[in-house]
Amino acid sequence: MALKEHVCDNYLSLKPEEATLIELLRLLFSSDLDSRKFIESSGEVWKLERRWILLVSVVAQWLFLFCSVPLARIGDVLQKWLNLVSINGGPLMLSLHWLSGKVIEPDSLSSTSAVGNLDRRIELDKSIKPENPRYKAALSMMAAKLSYENKDLVQSVVSHHWKVYMKFVGFYNFRNGYQGRDSTQAFLFKETQSDPNLIVVAFRGTSPFDGDAWRTDFDLSWCEFNKVGKTHSGFMKALGMQPNNRWPLELETDQPQGSSDQHPQFAYYTIRKMLVDLLQEDENAKFILTGHSLGGALAILFAGVLAMHDHEYAWLLERMEGVYTFGQPRVGDEKFGEFMKEKFRKYDVRYMRYVYSNDLVPRIPYDDKALLFKHFGPSLYYDSCYRGKVLEEEPNKNYFSLLWFIPKRLNAVWELIRSFILPWVKGSEYKEGWFMRFWRLVGLVIPGLGAHAPQDYVNLTRLGTLLLPQESGKVE
Repeated sequence: MALKEHVCDNYLSLKPEEATLIELLRLLFSSDLDSRKFIESSGEVWKLERRWILLVSVVAQWLFLFCSVPLARIGDVLQKWLNLVSINGGPLMLSLHWLSGKVIEPDSLSSTSAVGNLDRRIELDKSIKPENPRYKAALSMMAAKLSYENKDLVQSVVSHHWKVYMKFVGFYNFRNGYQGRDSTQAFLFKETQSDPNLIVVAFRGTSPFDGDAWRTDFDLSWCEFNKVGKTHSGFMKALGMQPNNRWPLELETDQPQGSSDQHPQFAYYTIRKMLVDLLQEDENAKFILTGHSLGGALAILFAGVLAMHDHEYAWLLERMEGVYTFGQPRVGDEKFGEFMKEKFRKYDVRYMRYVYSNDLVPRIPYDDKALLFKHFGPSLYYDSCYRGKVLEEEPNKNYFSLLWFIPKRLNAVWELIRSFILPWVKGSEYKEGWFMRFWRLVGLVIPGLGAHAPQDYVNLTRLGTLLLPQESGKVE
């Protein structure tokens, strides 16, 4: 008999808001975790030997919880200043406009996020047509990058810049019931140039000044579902996991999710309902899930929860063209990976996991005996010359190896030099602004952060040497 609800029967849950300094210190010196108020577990976690990893996770979450308001204010100020500089033609022109009292104020259509200021490109590469094997990856990455922006800007770009074959469907804020706030964003659009038509779902990644998003990233809580495996609880909560770590087939509510008189609540249920409606309207269309960073984690876990519910939604999985993620962190253990590979083979779903050079995020959480997180499927890995390889795992898989300390920084120096060379070789669309160049300087100190910016992921989908998707598409 088909399950109507998947319930987590083995779990580790961290609650940083309930942690005290004394209990954090006791965590390092005592294996008695049962008495810790900020840790809940079904028991298996007691076997872990590296309790310092839990300590780092709880402390990091506590810091982001404490700093979330000032961090957001700093982000607002920085974003406004970046947009003022941009719309007024640079720092010098902004100064002149200020002296003359003619400062141009950005509105919602000209105001981009901090991530958007790193790479201000909004146009699709017109040389990459739907028949080009790069097309879906290039379109997915631009959608993933655009997801960081506000609703007005997203709608304007899709409707007026990508307008010929694109139809904007909607932009949504979704509820994280465990944080008690709307913390997950995604937008949908329909592309009508391809045959069959494509519906694209793009999840927003981690905004640099969103403390709650960073809490999700650092939350090492996990939950294990029967016959599915362990998954990252923080990402599952952002996707809409219900209280007591449950994924019921349908929400227990009187009103259907996504109805016109109801504010969208949980990402998984609302988007699934929208896909059902859109795909029933167009019987030949397929859909793509995509995201950068945290957005990539939400994209692949959306597919994972849908696979849990395949007894009712097998037809929806059959209409899934693929999942395209960029700089995606690990989301589950080896058993979860085997579950996903079996489902993707069964429903012929393409999983394209792109990793650029020394990007830190795809290398966390750790793949080791303590955390058990593992990627599944091939790594579509690109070096800093955008040369692509299909690998089982990206090099330096846990990032912090001392053997890579010098090579990573030498590579960061090359990336800074390359930023001046690339526009001369490939054209003005590859020119980097001053803010991206500043971020390259940050990358000299922390190479993994500089390499995580969307700039290089957009570039690799356009310039990368790997032919996609025929040579590397299906999970093996």
